Formats: sequence, C-alpha cells, structure tokens
Amino acid sequence: MGYPNDLLSTRAVVQHGRYALIPPEGRVKNVLPNLEQCHVSIIASPHYGPQFAMYTVEVLPGGGTVMPFQEEGIETFVYCLSGQGKVLVEGQEYSIDESGYVFAPASLGVELRNAGDASWKLLLYKQRYRPVEGHAARIVVGRLNDMPYASYDSMENVRIKDLLPTDLGFDVNFHVLSFLPGGCHPFIETHVQEHGLYLLEGEGVYLIDERWIPVKKEDFIWFGPYVPQACYGVGRTPFTYIYTKDCNRDIKL
Repeated sequence: MGYPNDLLSTRAVVQHGRYALIPPEGRVKNVLPNLEQCHVSIIASPHYGPQFAMYTVEVLPGGGTVMPFQEEGIETFVYCLSGQGKVLVEGQEYSIDESGYVFAPASLGVELRNAGDASWKLLLYKQRYRPVEGHAARIVVGRLNDMPYASYDSMENVRIKDLLPTDLGFDVNFHVLSFLPGGCHPFIETHVQEHGLYLLEGEGVYLIDERWIPVKKEDFIWFGPYVPQACYGVGRTPFTYIYTKDCNRDIKL
C-alpha cells in the first residue's frame, strides 16, 4: 500500500453487541484454508455480535474453493456483486453473474470456481440453521436483476425485492431495498431481528442507534436486536442495499 498521504482516519464504527459500520477502507485480507487465489475480508462474525458470518470474496481467474464451504448445520448464501463464475451445491453447477445468487440449505455447503479471465466478486453468508419439525429449506437459485420491484409499505419511492421463499422451512431471508432520491423508511424501526446490510449503490444517511451517519456504496452495516434504525436516500441516484433478516422462528429461552 505504501506510505499514507495524510493523517490516518476511518469511518468505521463498532459497538460490540450493538451495531457496526465497516467501510471498504480499512478491511484487511484474510487467508482461509478452503480458498485459493481469492481476496477475502470477514466483515461480520460473532466476534463483535452477529449470529452469522459474512465475507466479501474476490475470486481471481483460476481461483475458488479447495474444499467446500461446508459445515454440519450451517446454511450458506452466495450473491454475485460483479463478474461471473460457478457455484456448486451437491455436485450441481450453477453459473451466476452480476446480481445472481445461490442459497444452500444447512449442511450442503457450496463450492466456488472462476474459470474466466476476470475477477468474480461475491458476498458469502453463513449461519447455523434453526430447524422446525415438519419443514425444511431447499436450494434456491435466482438473479436479482430479473426480478420486479414491489412498493415498500405502500410507498412508490421505496421498493423491495425478496430473494428467498417465505415459508417456515427458511429461518432467514435476503431482501433488497432501494430508495429513490428523497425516499426514506416510514418510521424508525426497533425490533428483535438483526440485520446485515451491504450497500450496492448510491448514498444515504442512516440512523444507527442514536447517530445519523452518512453511508455509501460498499459499506457494510450490522444492527443487533432492538437497535433503532432508519435511513434516507440522498443524492441523484437510487440508494440500494441487500440485507439479511432472521425470520419464522420464536425466541429461544
């Protein structure tokens, strides 16, 4: 990286157990034993509060998994930010490009392969599955850009897409929320679900607990349970992010 050009500073904010803002500046590369020719940053883990793990993964040409991302009881989600590559689940191969995604139910795991000549950039998510008797998740493959938006809470300038089914077999969903310039949440949310947000485009101002913080493309935000949250889209382009939401389960006491 060389010598810095100015005083060292950061936009990162981390309150362990409550929330975090992790911008792309300052993320370090992590070496994982099941990946080769990949640049990986772990942006969410139980070390600071989330009940899931999330990674940014840049798979270089010829790179991918040496062994699957596969653990007993762990479900996996892969979302393509850019480029093109292949995701394998139980030997079945799925080609995904920008906005494509693959969900693998608990214990199946995923393999990644980039046979092209350009980098393949991904979000990778892992979480321990919470089963419900009589219900099960299934493999889901889709492409965000081929899906229509729906109005969010009857607001025409805020739009949403649901990436996974909503039946009881699934204990997590992924949504994309997009705010046209001037769009905002209808109210400040305070709820039991945690969220992990990765900003896909644009700029916004996000309420994180008691602070309004400017955020932009490639930032990652985590909210723990009952942290007040809301945002405004600002600028001349849509403000869009993909986010996780735990769902369909009661509180475990």
